[in-house]
Amino acid sequence: MTVENNITKNDVAHVATLAKLKLDDAQLEKFTNQFEDIIDLVEQLNEVDTTNVEPTFNVTDQLNRMREDQAVRSGDKEALLNNAPDTEDGFIRVPAILDESEEA
Repeated sequence: MTVENNITKNDVAHVATLAKLKLDDAQLEKFTNQFEDIIDLVEQLNEVDTTNVEPTFNVTDQLNRMREDQAVRSGDKEALLNNAPDTEDGFIRVPAILDESEEA
């Protein structure tokens, strides 16, 4: 069963707006065609008979090795501070990322 997919330039422009992207007319045309091609490929997958196919959850036999999340002492604090670009009073100094002087 094939569904008619009509991706319009307005659809692409809407998605671009949501993603905060500015696209010119040439880009809108290009991406509209690309979206249509992607939808067509997905529709081809819908036509594949998977009746007797077992779901695949992992394609490799590798397993994640999990461990308890525990804080452990590692290394020498002085060595760490000596390798830091800027320190103050036994701490690594970093640039401020919040400016509290500005009003929200």
